[in-house]
Amino acid sequence: MALKCGIVGLPNVGKSTLFNCLSSGKAQALNFPFCTIEPNLGSTRVPDERLEQLAALVNPKRVVPATVDFVDIAGLVKGASKGEGLGNQFLANIRETDAILHVLRCFDHPDVSHVSGSVDPVRDMEIIETELQLKDLETIENRLSKVQKQAVAGGDKQAARLAVLLEQYHNALSRGKNARTVPLENAEERRMARDLFLLTNKPVLYVCNVDEESVVKGNNYTQQVVERLKQDGEPYLIVAAGSEAEIAQIEDSDEREQFLALMGLEESGVSRLIRAAYRLLGLETYFTVGQEEVRAWTFKSGTKTPQAAGIIHTDFERGFIRAEVIKFDDFLHYKSEAACREAGKISAEGKNYVVRDGDIMHFLFSR
Repeated sequence: MALKCGIVGLPNVGKSTLFNCLSSGKAQALNFPFCTIEPNLGSTRVPDERLEQLAALVNPKRVVPATVDFVDIAGLVKGASKGEGLGNQFLANIRETDAILHVLRCFDHPDVSHVSGSVDPVRDMEIIETELQLKDLETIENRLSKVQKQAVAGGDKQAARLAVLLEQYHNALSRGKNARTVPLENAEERRMARDLFLLTNKPVLYVCNVDEESVVKGNNYTQQVVERLKQDGEPYLIVAAGSEAEIAQIEDSDEREQFLALMGLEESGVSRLIRAAYRLLGLETYFTVGQEEVRAWTFKSGTKTPQAAGIIHTDFERGFIRAEVIKFDDFLHYKSEAACREAGKISAEGKNYVVRDGDIMHFLFSR
């Protein structure tokens, strides 16, 4: 499932350092603006102890985790909506992503310059949000006059409904609000909203990049960010990208755990961030279990069984008959498919079953 999280922020806030920690890609991470020009793409496994527990029970020949794709996008500057800096390229790249990790600089460092001359994460956040809102406003205004004419002159009911939605977006954006703050009432409005491809309609996770000393409790900068985000209830995470880069270089797991313990952490910020990105994209995991392979499959929340089967192979969806489902906790308790079957812990589900996170699935289909 090729869903991507775009990593955005002003130049020199730690985007590329974080990208290198998150993925197998190696983006440049240097101390000057627009070091990243072309977007870098990397993929990383989603940490999931359930997959490890299943593998320990089954002892398969291979274990295949779920993955998330990340895109490191060129730094944005004020005026990007009008083409300043690499603005047009930045906006085109972000439009192609499904969710956004917005990195904010929340640390002081005399050797790392700031494009605005001082550290102020709330100001930085508002610069980028304003540029995205201005671009969305331009998109809305270009569409609105045409749609209104279709609604009035042609009596087009579909155009009339779209005009109402566009007006709601225009009102929100004009007041400095993101498009995602506009409530959508039904499936038709959600479809129309998707077709507009608005930048500020994408889900966002704000990532406060701090120094090592601030990674557990945060600092004055992160407190300012948290207060600002309370207004709209937006999610955030605190990480220390510089320290995460060091952790990524440690191959020995015991040594890595000791390093994390010294920082006061139970797990790396990267692991927390990957899982947060997975949730941000609205993704969940089901498993297939066998001697050949134990595998995690990624699906969108709300997916029904035929579509979940189609993730493995289109033939599975086309010829879907039913799915045999074992709950993860039941498999962990009974320790095998045979034991689950004997205990009556396998359910037969049809086309309307909504797959749950953690389900262990076996699909029956006709060729």
